[in-house]
Amino acid sequence: MPQLRKDPVTGRWVIISTSRSRRPSDFTQTRGLPKPNGRCPFCRGHEADTPPEILSYRENGNGHWNLRVVPNKFPALRVEGMLDREGEGLYDRMSGVGAHEVIIESPEHKVSLADLSEKRVEDLFWAFRDRILDLKRDLRLRYVLLFKNHGEAAGASLEHTHSQIIALPVVPIQVQEEIDGGRRYYAFKERCVFCDIVRQETSDGTRVILETDEVLVISPYAPRFPFETWVLPRAHNSHFETAHPSLIQNVAWAMRAIIRKIEKVLEHPAYNFLIHTAPIHAAPLDHYHWHLEIIPRLTRVAGFEWGAGFYINPTPPEESAQFLRDAGL
Repeated sequence: MPQLRKDPVTGRWVIISTSRSRRPSDFTQTRGLPKPNGRCPFCRGHEADTPPEILSYRENGNGHWNLRVVPNKFPALRVEGMLDREGEGLYDRMSGVGAHEVIIESPEHKVSLADLSEKRVEDLFWAFRDRILDLKRDLRLRYVLLFKNHGEAAGASLEHTHSQIIALPVVPIQVQEEIDGGRRYYAFKERCVFCDIVRQETSDGTRVILETDEVLVISPYAPRFPFETWVLPRAHNSHFETAHPSLIQNVAWAMRAIIRKIEKVLEHPAYNFLIHTAPIHAAPLDHYHWHLEIIPRLTRVAGFEWGAGFYINPTPPEESAQFLRDAGL
């Protein structure tokens, strides 16, 4: 059974995942894209190679699936069991209770997220929403993280396009820092900081990459990484799972468009994307605004970043935005 252990200095929780690789040889680094190792469990016809599906979207008539959600075969956290919070001297720990799921975005092996149709990308975001609404019924869980690792440098272990969901019994410290920062800003100005970012970036325009009536895609003012990109809803909403259908459509279109631009400008880099949303049992928050972050893996985090908490970004966001604006869809 995995454990969650709390750092007593920073308050950061870590998962000690005993079901995952832990021998020294398992940490040997490889380069390039993950290569298929025989039979791919995510391809159509290989459904028996995955745990039983939790959710699927299927074509009318023939019943073929376009998207499947299955439990992760090697989960970081497990649904079974009690939290069993306890102390060990000055330390705090609890059982690794949660959920770890995989969204298989297509039955086709050789496609990427950028290759999918707008409707298929939209399906991904509907699957994210549907799974949050189901997982939030479990009162042990406090936060659901939605993310994608594309390419081995970004942490993908399989070539077949997929995203992941991890439901946690705690709120991640990075999300809590965003929420706390938004709360401080709201206490001073009585406005949401993310709403103010949307207004200022729309007015200024230099960091805007693309936009619709409902979403704004920008290079953030102080990006940690080159070509870091944010997708922000224009209207205030703290919880992704309450987004209305037209916003989901706009986000899906913007996501597909920006990934295509990133792949064109940066020659198909590895990347991560993640959705930051409010804790699942929180009431609507005036000071927090859900959003999506895309991080191409172009540089390495090294000693200075780990030691100081500062990031060195060699590309100004105004230049990143210009490169991406100029790239066709």
